[in-house]
Amino acid sequence: MSFFKKIFSSEKKETLDKGLEKSKTTFFTKLNKAVAGKSKVDEDVLDNLEEILVSSDVGVNTTLKIIGRIEERVSKDKYLGTSELNQILREEIAGLLSEVDSGNATEFTVPKDKKPYVIMVVGVNGVGKTTTIGKLASQFKKQGLNVVLGAADTFRAAAIDQLQIWADRVDVPMVRQNFGSDPASVAFDSLKSGVTQNADVVIIDTAGRLHNKVNLMNELTKIKRVMQKVLPDAPHDVLLVLDGSTGQNAFEQAKHFTAATEVTSLAVTKLDGTAKGGVVIGISDQFKIPVRYIGVGEGIDDLQVFNKFEFVDSFFK
Repeated sequence: MSFFKKIFSSEKKETLDKGLEKSKTTFFTKLNKAVAGKSKVDEDVLDNLEEILVSSDVGVNTTLKIIGRIEERVSKDKYLGTSELNQILREEIAGLLSEVDSGNATEFTVPKDKKPYVIMVVGVNGVGKTTTIGKLASQFKKQGLNVVLGAADTFRAAAIDQLQIWADRVDVPMVRQNFGSDPASVAFDSLKSGVTQNADVVIIDTAGRLHNKVNLMNELTKIKRVMQKVLPDAPHDVLLVLDGSTGQNAFEQAKHFTAATEVTSLAVTKLDGTAKGGVVIGISDQFKIPVRYIGVGEGIDDLQVFNKFEFVDSFFK
């Protein structure tokens, strides 16, 4: 289909292809076995495909939608050869992802009518939250934007230190307080600092504890309320970071955080080290929240803007 034309630069596309290699190889190994000796897409092929999609962490509900779409095409066209299955999957999954308005951006951008643009980053410890913040800061700075970081995960001294390392590496200012300080106070100071320094972007890190959802909800609500004393419409984006390598566990984390606060975008990390890349498709579909960024490598430039067409093209290449 025409929307599969190349959008990314060849270097970025190569990184994406490489990052999804494990997921793609595992998927097609299973798919080739499923269609071996079959010339047309029949009930057996669809049953096998359903099992493959679920085992690729696409998720049961999303898998059933995809199978339903393919069944409609089989019914309408009367005959579909197994040789066409790859293209059909590309088209139907791209169509499914298009129902979630993640846009077609290929570059890191922030709205120019919000200054500073405030991103509050949430997610459990260990998902790559701090690394994602550092890489985001790097990308924005490369565009000539002034960035301020806020270390509002004050429950772990290591979290503050890790963010400081990234701030130093990227050479952007960071607002911090002592370990155990009130996270909302740090967020307040970060926004005040951002306004004073004429920052374009302020990125706020938050604690990622899930053991008590009530406390998590109260804490995030308080941070947002205190930030609004400085900027009434802050935060402009609540970015949930999920570890793609955890598969179905990423779904559970998404459930917890979407219940605790209004998540407006997603970043799915660590896709290069896993065969669970299908989780991006399922999470995007199930939560109707746009996947904005994906992590496809360890390099500072290996956080990419998620473009659904490029993603599907790489996955089914």
